[in-house]
Amino acid sequence: MIDIKLIRENPEVVKENIKKKFQDEKLPLVDEVAALDKEFRDAKTKGDSLRADRNRISKEIGKLMGQGLKDDAEKAKQQVKDLDQELLDLEEKEEKLSQKIKEIMMVIPNIIDESVPIGKDDSENVEIERFGEPVVPDYEIPYHTDILESFDGLDLESARETSGNGFYYLVGNVARLHSAILAYARDFMINRGFTYFIPPFMIHGNVVNGVMSFAEMQNMMYKIEGEDLYLIGTSEHSMIGRFLNRTLKEDKLPYALTSYSPCFRKEVGAHGIEERGLYRVHQFEKQEMVVVCKPEDSMDWYNKLWQNSVDFFRSLDIPVRTLECCSGDLADLKVKSCDVEAWSPRQQKYFEVGSCSNLGDAQARRLGIRIKGEKGNYFAHTLNNTVVAPPRMLIAFIENNLKEDGTLAIPEPLRPYMGGMEKLEPVTDKKNTL
Repeated sequence: MIDIKLIRENPEVVKENIKKKFQDEKLPLVDEVAALDKEFRDAKTKGDSLRADRNRISKEIGKLMGQGLKDDAEKAKQQVKDLDQELLDLEEKEEKLSQKIKEIMMVIPNIIDESVPIGKDDSENVEIERFGEPVVPDYEIPYHTDILESFDGLDLESARETSGNGFYYLVGNVARLHSAILAYARDFMINRGFTYFIPPFMIHGNVVNGVMSFAEMQNMMYKIEGEDLYLIGTSEHSMIGRFLNRTLKEDKLPYALTSYSPCFRKEVGAHGIEERGLYRVHQFEKQEMVVVCKPEDSMDWYNKLWQNSVDFFRSLDIPVRTLECCSGDLADLKVKSCDVEAWSPRQQKYFEVGSCSNLGDAQARRLGIRIKGEKGNYFAHTLNNTVVAPPRMLIAFIENNLKEDGTLAIPEPLRPYMGGMEKLEPVTDKKNTL
């Protein structure tokens, strides 16, 4: 959510930003908010004047009574009563105007950074840099579900019976590998100075509205029936929510946090054949990075965060690239964002395995996260980034570490979490297949 002062003082800047995001249908909202804001401020000014009149007349009542002017005192009391009613009506109007302004402001997109490339959708995102040499082996890389099943490590059929499409059972060494990746990611981030958290996996509606746009919420979040609780789609939601209505001490910043959680997503929409299996699922686990910092430090942190993801994937022999999100692909709260994409030898292309975002002070405004500075209070900046989100990351891992003989190499960093195993062998006697 942007500062309403920007609409008061520079509405054309807000309109130009809306055009850059190809959301021209929102242009009338700027003038609507400006008009509502003027009406609100006029009502507030009138209210202040009425309160001053009420206080003045109230003080006169005692004097009139002391002078024996009872009739005049009664008239003054009626004036105060009338002013009280007028103020009640005016305060109700102010509340309605304030709520309407907030509703519209939540829809107006954040001001994007000047470095963001202009484009209509994700087809116009821009590659920034590649890390590691993409390799296409001279042997076939099967589809990821076939690879995992070769290790007796995946059961989709049973999950469809218990839970429906978009769910899965990971089994045996594959399940252990999945947990090993998350444990390694946790320690990787702790070793980079981040504080480890396990947050709540459900949050209240006011936190949901603070961390994301309504459209995102509708497409992502599962609501608990009959309760003001939502299952988180990422631990960023509850981690940023932890700072709700807090005023932070400037000398305590930045907060560099890494959090583990299961994640639950509706994944609304149609997806192609290449997104079956474990590409698009309703439940997964993730290690996340979250930073709360001073505004002047947020871009430095943005670059540190995506670099952490790159370094993590490269430590597991997975080639990656960074892709700058264009203006039309940016969610409304974001100032700047890039995706980290891993190389798929089977598809011979990159696919998304994480996303790094700088949200400026948008979330902080919605959640009331302020910093207490020497010159007064101001809003914090918030950032988030994926360290790793298996099982999707698991797809990149197995494709890039699968050998011609069907074995799966375990890179050295993961071996301590796998009991020293250096590779997984295909299973011929599949005891876990029902």
